[in-house]
This record gives sequence, structure tokens and C-alpha cells, in this order.
Amino acid sequence: MLENVKVSEWMTSPVITVSPSTSISAAHQIMKENGIRRVPVVENDHLVGIITIGDVREASPSDATTLSIWELNYLWAQLTVERVMSRKVITVSAEQCILDAAQLMLDHKVSGLPVVDEGGKLIGILTESDIFRMLVKSRAQAPTSSS
Repeated sequence: MLENVKVSEWMTSPVITVSPSTSISAAHQIMKENGIRRVPVVENDHLVGIITIGDVREASPSDATTLSIWELNYLWAQLTVERVMSRKVITVSAEQCILDAAQLMLDHKVSGLPVVDEGGKLIGILTESDIFRMLVKSRAQAPTSSS
């Protein structure tokens, strides 16, 4: 049954994105406001990277710093997504089988895959949450056997 399910049926679209020049603080705010853990980085409608909440945390200043809060905020505002994003992004197509996409996520230990068309344009994103939603809905729709 799941062998026939396509990524396009469960991906999230449209996708919240940022540009490479977006500040880390702005990207973090976008993630918090939208309750998401990753944001594709897009330039001229094409995927150029991805930034995760983990990337943002790694770029955050240490509590052990001797800088003042104003200095920290200034430096944080200057740091852009381009400096910390992952550039080698594993992607899937909308027509791929969702089980293949799930296998890619497991193999590469990632929790989300941008969905791109044949020209490299971002058209969606498939996350663990989308796959969980699919599984739960599939189970709810499955006929129950009575004894």
C-alpha cells in the first residue's frame, strides 16, 4: 500500500524559506514563530542550502563570553545564514515513493528533505512529522479485522 504513496501527497507546500543573506537571528525568529526546526535557503527560486535549529544553536554565543549583551547582539545580527547553512543538501522529487524518501532520511540521519523539481526549484519539504502524519492517517483509514 505505502509503495504507491508519492512524496507530493504528504510534503508541505508552500515552504517557509530564507535567503543566504538573512541574519541568523531573523532565521531563528522565523523558526520559533512557525514552530519549525529547519528552513531551506533559497536564492533565485533555487535551493542553495538548509539551516536547522541545531545550526543556529551552534552559532549562538557561549555563556562563557566576556562580551556585553550589546556586543553579543551586534555580532549575532551580523552573522548570516550563508555562514552556517549546510550546502550539501539531500533532496527528493515530488514523484518519489515516500518509503524511499524515508529510507534516505534514515540513511543520512536527517529529519527533513527539501522537495525540488527537475530544474532544482524548491517546491516543498518532507519532514519526519509529515511521515508520522501519513502513518497515523493510514492506520486510521485501514479496515479493521473482526474476529
